[in-house]
Amino acid sequence: MELEKVIAELVLAEDFGRRLESVIKNDLKMEIRDFAKEAGISESTIYKIVSGKREPNLKTLRQIAIFIAKKIKKNEDFIAVIASRSVLNMLMSYFVEIDGKRILIREYSANSFEEAIISAVKAERDGAKAIVCAPILSPTLEKIVRVPIVTIIPKEDLLNAVKIAGKKVASQ
Repeated sequence: MELEKVIAELVLAEDFGRRLESVIKNDLKMEIRDFAKEAGISESTIYKIVSGKREPNLKTLRQIAIFIAKKIKKNEDFIAVIASRSVLNMLMSYFVEIDGKRILIREYSANSFEEAIISAVKAERDGAKAIVCAPILSPTLEKIVRVPIVTIIPKEDLLNAVKIAGKKVASQ
């Protein structure tokens, strides 16, 4: 279920209420009252919109779209990458395709060991199917979370860093 497509179809639908009801029941697998409660919109407002007795105002439309986006993103398979912001900025794509299945990549920025552990726990709670992280972190995370941990092995970067350090030492 692609988020942008669902939101666009909903907003552009001639019969917004009926389409919203379909998204709630079929795409999100929720009851209308639960949707209203979790989205922070009164139940009567949602029932009026669904029945066609009322059109949503801009504030309500935003609440609906934001809630649907959060629910859809929460339900999508994703891999968490835990690294410093400078490393995460090198990501060129936010999904990988494996055997025809699109799997999202979510960034979890961490600048300390403690932040990385917190990010891993958060990623698991968010529904990550796997976590990619630095070698110094992976043994600890394997003891804390239940999802697979994959270690980044930066061989080329490591060799380049050693060469640069060697040049600095040699020039002293």
